[in-house]
Amino acid sequence: MSRLIFVLLDGLRAAAADSHMGFMAALTEHGDARRLTLDCALPPLSRPLYATLITGRTPAELGLFHNGDARPCPVPTLFHKARDARRVTAAAAYYWFSELCNRSPFDPGRDRLTLDAALPIGHGLFYQRDDYPDEELFHDAEALRRRCAPDLLLVHSMNIDNAGHVSGGHNAAYRQAVREADRLLSLWIPLWQAAGYAVCVTADHGMHADGQHDDLVDDVRRVPLWFIGDAWRGPLDALGHAPRQTDIARLCLEVLGVQGAS
Repeated sequence: MSRLIFVLLDGLRAAAADSHMGFMAALTEHGDARRLTLDCALPPLSRPLYATLITGRTPAELGLFHNGDARPCPVPTLFHKARDARRVTAAAAYYWFSELCNRSPFDPGRDRLTLDAALPIGHGLFYQRDDYPDEELFHDAEALRRRCAPDLLLVHSMNIDNAGHVSGGHNAAYRQAVREADRLLSLWIPLWQAAGYAVCVTADHGMHADGQHDDLVDDVRRVPLWFIGDAWRGPLDALGHAPRQTDIARLCLEVLGVQGAS
């Protein structure tokens, strides 16, 4: 059984990661990370894909097709299963994760700071602004890690996605947001590894040059995936095929040592 930090870089397309994330490339080149590229599920929209990442089900299987559907996830998530296995769960994330996992609609006064181990995400710092600074987001995550010692911690960054929507996915602002995410990962991943955490880093979808991500093109569908730490070797070897987006929740549960991961 290992502890796990799951980093979700919203809106990061695979080609931008390959071009602008030197730290993550160094981990891969040195053999400290396994780097893959996969196609996101459809439709390539954030809330449905959040649900896919934390359940292993496609949006069509879940019946979640658009960002305006604020219902809780219709099947148990990674966080439900971890909580039920008595693992400590936490998230520094956009508020849609609170709605998917804990309760909906999101009430900032009640839910922004969540400290209730009975909930699937028992410890949370949830934000609502798409331009919430990534640097502060990572500080939120580290505060949760130090105070709550979670077995499962989600770190969900929105600045790459926001830059793409504002300026376009091939714009300097988008590229700089990718570089900044890489810089922040270079600060925090070594610390998390030293604390005994396995790390997964991926994206929900990519970003088109037009500043949207609902087209069926590689810029939108192709996303990066990194597995960092020895704890991933057994689950990846046993998978029997190249990981798909729908495999990520199960792999995370296996790293956590949670029974019934499938």
